[in-house]
Amino acid sequence: MVKIGIMSFAHMHAYSYAACLKQLPNTTLGAVWGENPRRAKAAAKQFDTQYIRDINDFLEADIDGVIICSENVKHRAMVDVAASAGKWVLCEKPLAPKPAEARRMIRICNRAKVGLGTAFPCRYSPALIEARKQIQGGEFGDILAASCTNHGQFPGGWFADESLAGGGATMDHTVHVVDLLRWMLGREFTSVYCELGNQLHPEEISTDDLGSLHLEMEGGIQVSHLASWSRPKSFPTWGDVTIEFIGTQGVLNVDAFNQKVDVYSDAAMKTEWAYWGSNIDLGLVADFAKSIEEEREPSITGEDGLRAVEVTAAAYKSARTGKRVEI
Repeated sequence: MVKIGIMSFAHMHAYSYAACLKQLPNTTLGAVWGENPRRAKAAAKQFDTQYIRDINDFLEADIDGVIICSENVKHRAMVDVAASAGKWVLCEKPLAPKPAEARRMIRICNRAKVGLGTAFPCRYSPALIEARKQIQGGEFGDILAASCTNHGQFPGGWFADESLAGGGATMDHTVHVVDLLRWMLGREFTSVYCELGNQLHPEEISTDDLGSLHLEMEGGIQVSHLASWSRPKSFPTWGDVTIEFIGTQGVLNVDAFNQKVDVYSDAAMKTEWAYWGSNIDLGLVADFAKSIEEEREPSITGEDGLRAVEVTAAAYKSARTGKRVEI
């Protein structure tokens, strides 16, 4: 039995990961710790597991690995203590706000001989898996360009505080697309030009809620990406991930979250999407549990997380300087 603990429920994804741990065979949610005791204790009760108040006691408990879902700027410190305690680590994205912090996290885990994974669940979307298969099989010829979106609802809370989040919508929503394109095309990013805006929530946040990125990958592949917190509160779900690939032999459009049924809910007084398709978080958590069992790196590594952070950091530098930035 693989026993996994969750460190912090600051990020809303923690609740989904906890639910996934309860579904998987031979895997259990062994314990919960959080810097907000009231929230962590409530989560432990919700998922029928033990709450451990002291972090040292938590890391000494009978758990094999941890999933870290804290505010972005706290990731590095939590990875440090978890790895030092010999625990496998799955860390919420972005791995860290700055590349130097992400590199330190990788070094710490390597020295401790524990696996470090980055939470990019979109790799487990059936639509994206099939698209990758077709692209790598040559069905669309050489890929020349891609046009991407990752729009979402404004999450509020600590996401609006740059001192805790490290950035805004561009950081929150670019890392997913960067990781997907690296994984699907097998190329690295070489440069980025970025313009940012704070036009949708100027009274609520001091950082960006809109980002327009123009990137280049190895081989001259041109990429445009729009990241935003632009979806209204009444939107059926949190947001989207879409990619259009343009190749020498055709065009491929991918909508990662289109496995859904429209539900017109009088209780919610809005249209909702009920997903009949795969649970991408379940795929992510299942692989993490398997990596512990097999004593290997998670499939989506800390290095993958670092590469996405490098692109995002370069995008913010571009926005500050008004110039294209080499990666």
